[in-house]
Amino acid sequence: MSAHRKLRALAAATVVAALAAGCSSANSDANRSSGGASGVLTVGMPNGPQTNNSNPFLGTSAGASLGYRYMIYEPLVMTNLVRPSEKGKPWLASEWKWEENFTKVTFTIDERAKWSDGKKLTAEDVAFTFGLIKKFPALNGNGVPYDGITVEGGKVVLTFKDSQFVNQNKITTTFVVPKHIWEKVEDPATWPNREPLGSGPYKLKTFTPQTTTLDTTSSYWKGKTQVKELRFTSYNDNSAQTTALANGKAEWSFVFMPNYKQLYVAKDPKNNKLWFPSGLGIHGLWFNTTKGPLGDPALRKAMAMVIDRKAIHIQAQATLYPEITNPTGIPLPAGESFLAPEYKGVTIKPDVAGAKKVLDEAGYKLDGDVLKDPDGKAVKLTFTDPAGWNDYITGLSIIKDNIKPLGIEAKVKTQTAEAWTADVGNGNFDATLHWTNSGATPYDMYQNIMDGALLQPIGKNAPLGNFGRFDSPEATKALKEYANATEDSARTTALNTIQKIMVDEVPMIPTAAAPIGAEYSTKNWVGWPTEADPYAPPQPTQPNALDVVLHLKPAK
Repeated sequence: MSAHRKLRALAAATVVAALAAGCSSANSDANRSSGGASGVLTVGMPNGPQTNNSNPFLGTSAGASLGYRYMIYEPLVMTNLVRPSEKGKPWLASEWKWEENFTKVTFTIDERAKWSDGKKLTAEDVAFTFGLIKKFPALNGNGVPYDGITVEGGKVVLTFKDSQFVNQNKITTTFVVPKHIWEKVEDPATWPNREPLGSGPYKLKTFTPQTTTLDTTSSYWKGKTQVKELRFTSYNDNSAQTTALANGKAEWSFVFMPNYKQLYVAKDPKNNKLWFPSGLGIHGLWFNTTKGPLGDPALRKAMAMVIDRKAIHIQAQATLYPEITNPTGIPLPAGESFLAPEYKGVTIKPDVAGAKKVLDEAGYKLDGDVLKDPDGKAVKLTFTDPAGWNDYITGLSIIKDNIKPLGIEAKVKTQTAEAWTADVGNGNFDATLHWTNSGATPYDMYQNIMDGALLQPIGKNAPLGNFGRFDSPEATKALKEYANATEDSARTTALNTIQKIMVDEVPMIPTAAAPIGAEYSTKNWVGWPTEADPYAPPQPTQPNALDVVLHLKPAK
């Protein structure tokens, strides 16, 4: 399971015990004094015991699971997923320039940058890092097709065979590792890196399966930090994590709480805050378009017309996940600038009468309270998701009730997360709630859903997406045109086409925006990102986590 999937699984899991259940004694390290006065910030994630692995490239490492890799290793550029169209902040790279239709990028490295052992961070380190990612595919989680990697006049030059317009942020946000350490590693794809050394302001102090502590380096090249110690605790489940947030033992986390107002906010209304913005990824009902009537866009469209997204937003997602209001599925306001003219200002609400008309015109007949397809067969569906993912299971229950007036009989089946992941990848399902990729533009989301280049036959794993085996040459062509376009106008035309296919053919039904949010306390620390000051997503496991920490100041 990828880091993204693992995080989603953990975040979506139900709170299985009452708040009073408390935390296990294994997490007692988090009970020590914390706060702005002592310079300590406590961070928690509900991810269970961790293995001592700080390899920043591996999504399965403790550094990735808890987010502390971003405190040790820094990116070339710091981009903001909440405002994906904004230009990133210079970080290790003081300048970067794309040329020749995004087939070449040149990085100028900040001359002040240095490693925590005092050695200068140079262009050679950056080139070495990209070379490492190119040589070892296991380190290339974004699948970027690196080609030429050179140092010219003290600058790093990357060249590619095809346009990297859609991969810009994936390339510029790459974090850099020190050549003088990593060049001695025989297999960086399996190296646990238990004494990580980076250019960030923090170094690993202690590690246990429950708690990892970082303290500040002797000198940080960007200046002093207010947070002197970071204490990352991995709680056993969502209930324990919620309890820790409520009683102040954890000050920062990303955990799904179905009843967050009572369980968390009410415990300290003045200081217990949360903000769950969206980027450009979504959750939705994916259809296996090779399964009987689900191959018919009319049926998929009719179902999309009756789903009550407001009910899903309130009942299934506790209003934590931002609501989807536009038929294209593009989350707003993050994706406002990408909307095709015909969908600007358009909102969606259940329309049973309209859906029945679509089905009737496509040859479906209502026989009593049973919908028959054009061949006379009753339309019956099975919805699947992992047991315990209460937001998804509740969402499926709502959808099941929504489509009943159309005469569609559906049942909800639960599985283990492992079995479900395998079935989704192999195409062994009717319909399932699942997330999409996210990126700087809606391309990543749409490409994940409908790109024919990702098509695999039923029974063969499709690890990169198009789990529904949606076969649309028009969509595939438009996605390729968007990726390779040399002008903004051509990209806009291609994206408008993709949006129309999404609305008319409904390869999946968007049900919610994917949140990049968090819970945090202002009792000891202030300066957190908010809706009024959205300088970064607040989530501690996102690449912007370091930017958040550097904004924090002790509360007065």
